[in-house]
Amino acid sequence: MVNDYFIMDDYVYRERVPLGVLNKVLIAVFSIIVVFGTLFTVLLVDLSVEDLYGFIVAWGVLAFVLFLFWNYRRLEIKINHDLLSIKYGFFNKKSIKIKEIVSCQITKASFSRYGGSGVRYGVDGSTAYTTSFGNAVEIVPKKGRTFVFSSKSPKKICEIINARA
Repeated sequence: MVNDYFIMDDYVYRERVPLGVLNKVLIAVFSIIVVFGTLFTVLLVDLSVEDLYGFIVAWGVLAFVLFLFWNYRRLEIKINHDLLSIKYGFFNKKSIKIKEIVSCQITKASFSRYGGSGVRYGVDGSTAYTTSFGNAVEIVPKKGRTFVFSSKSPKKICEIINARA
């Protein structure tokens, strides 16, 4: 892996993969429940101080969930002549030299393998950055764990990497 993350000028390939529809719907439903639940409760019920503490906790959880949604709203993939770089939110960045990749293949980011979407560790020991349970790329490096990431064009990414590896 390389720590010089995204210090590239000429990209051979660049892609942004948005968060999946299921995740967006779940966030929206959760937000609506918290907002309207607290609004109706405030308007219809005589509240005690303990109830207000509950609202503060609920709105704090909502703020945290919305921050996570905003942070992980898309995955960014960049390939230049010798480096594959993936960025998922502020805190999750991975770069692999293309010469250090043993294989690149098309796969699916399945729920049974990763238990959800996001930054995940698979039951097979792999690491994944997934935005949905759809198409993905599986990278096997010379050293370290197998790495999987979501993509709208996994075939194109594997063609580029396999041609350069």
